[in-house]
Amino acid sequence: MTDFKKFGKRTQSNRKSVEQIVREEQERMDAKLIERRDKLIAKLKESDNEYNTKEEAEAKAYEESIPREHKSALKRAESYAEFMSMSKASVYDQLTYPYGDKYPADAAQYAIDNIEFDWKENAVIKARFYADIRDMSDSAIYDRLISEYGGKFTPDEAQHGIDNLY
Repeated sequence: MTDFKKFGKRTQSNRKSVEQIVREEQERMDAKLIERRDKLIAKLKESDNEYNTKEEAEAKAYEESIPREHKSALKRAESYAEFMSMSKASVYDQLTYPYGDKYPADAAQYAIDNIEFDWKENAVIKARFYADIRDMSDSAIYDRLISEYGGKFTPDEAQHGIDNLY
């Protein structure tokens, strides 16, 4: 009986507290915001320069040809991916959700096709959430990650999440 008590205490002490998990997530989000701000500043500085080549002029013309709603959907998709750790499929669904963002399918697809994101890392973040907060087994976490009603991660992304829990 004593062995079980020691095991339980050791398990309890190895778990992160909710406050610690929230603090780590806030630090991660702050770092991403700073990185995103710095990238935007760099882009603004670049846009102030004259276009020196035909390729730069063509790239600018292409950028200006993208509909505003498509650009907006891409920004929203980046936000969902970064701050809510969603899968690609979940981001698309959220963008087109009739009681949510209501983007047309072509704008949402543009966002999905053009977002640059590490979906496997989001699967790891969600897997850790389920492990730490919900105390779920690896099998249950995997099922939740790939579920149509859960994470909607690909099986490969979900397995990566399980393989990198800790």
